[in-house]
Amino acid sequence: MMDELLSLRVALSPDVMTTVRLATGGLCSLVSLSYDDGEDCKVCVTESLLLLLRGGYASARVAFADGDELSVSVEGDGERGQGAGCEEDEIALALINALARGVVMERRDGAIAKITFTFGKQA
Repeated sequence: MMDELLSLRVALSPDVMTTVRLATGGLCSLVSLSYDDGEDCKVCVTESLLLLLRGGYASARVAFADGDELSVSVEGDGERGQGAGCEEDEIALALINALARGVVMERRDGAIAKITFTFGKQA
C-alpha cells in the first residue's frame, strides 16, 4: 500500500523548479533512499517538469507516495498552451528511463502530460 507523503501544485518557473528539486532531495532522505538514488530522483523530477514546461504547461502537480518503493508522479496541471518538442525532450526521456524504474508516460494531444516512476529504498 502506498501512502501519499507530499503533493505539490507548482508553477513551472525556474525558481519554483529549484524549490521542488530541494524538496525532492529532502523527501528522498526522509524515506531512506540511497544518496545516489536521491540524486537520480531529483534529476528525474526536474527533467519531468522541464518536459511539461516545453510541452506548453504553465503548472504541474508533483506527488510522492511511500510504500516498498518511493513512487513519484509529475503531471501537467490545467490547460496546455502552445508548446514545441525539441531535441532536449529526447535526452530528458532517455535520462528518466535510464535512472528510474517503472517509468510510465502518458500523452494527451501528442504531448507528454504525465510521468510516473519509482525508486527502491535501502534495506
